[in-house]
Parts: sequence; structure tokens; C-alpha cells
Amino acid sequence: MDMEVRDYELDCEQIVNNANYLHYMEHTRHKFCADAGLSFIEMHKRGIDAVVRKIEIEYKASLRGGDSFISCLRLERRGPRFIFHQDIMKSDGTMCAQGTATVVVLKDGKLTRGDALMAVFSRYIS
Repeated sequence: MDMEVRDYELDCEQIVNNANYLHYMEHTRHKFCADAGLSFIEMHKRGIDAVVRKIEIEYKASLRGGDSFISCLRLERRGPRFIFHQDIMKSDGTMCAQGTATVVVLKDGKLTRGDALMAVFSRYIS
């Protein structure tokens, strides 16, 4: 997903504040779900909630004002968990951040194995 740094995302050092990388990654996951055929809004209407259990981010190089970047993801499944491996790279290929988001699935408020999402995501699982 192509994205661009916005001025209000910068800190006093004129680099992207670390919390914004979480926003970029979350936006990418939500867009992925919608493009795969099941938006977060539609999931919730069906009683399905994909909940982040854990996120880890390793910062490699800073994004700065005006930078264009690419936010990528790869998906795998480990038991009931969906693992989103996410990379944020400058348009020139410089790796800026690598993250892993672990997601579990609730159905009507109860933890499930995530089979409802697996039906939608199966073609994307590595």
C-alpha cells in the first residue's frame, strides 16, 4: 500500500513519531481485510472481532516529512492466531520498520479458532 508522511505526524526532530508506525500498520491491516472481502465493520456486524493480542516493531530508519513509503504485509496462521508480518519501506527500498501483529478472533465476545476469518484469508496465508 502506497502512503505518504503527513506533516502532523512529525515530532520535534522532524521525523515520524514512533506511534504513527502503529497507525500505518493498522491502516494496512484494515485495508487488507476490506480488499480480501471482509471489512472490520462487516466483521463486527457479523459478531466477529479481530483483536490485536500483541504487536512488536523494530525501527530501522526514520521516515521524514514528505517521504513516500510502502506498507506491506504477509499473513500466516499459528493455531487460532493470525500473524501479520509488516514492513514499512521508503520508496527507494530503505527498510524503516518491521512489525509483527498477533491477532485473535472473537465471535460474539468469545475466543474462537478464527475459522470465519480463515475462510476469507486462506488464499493469503503463507
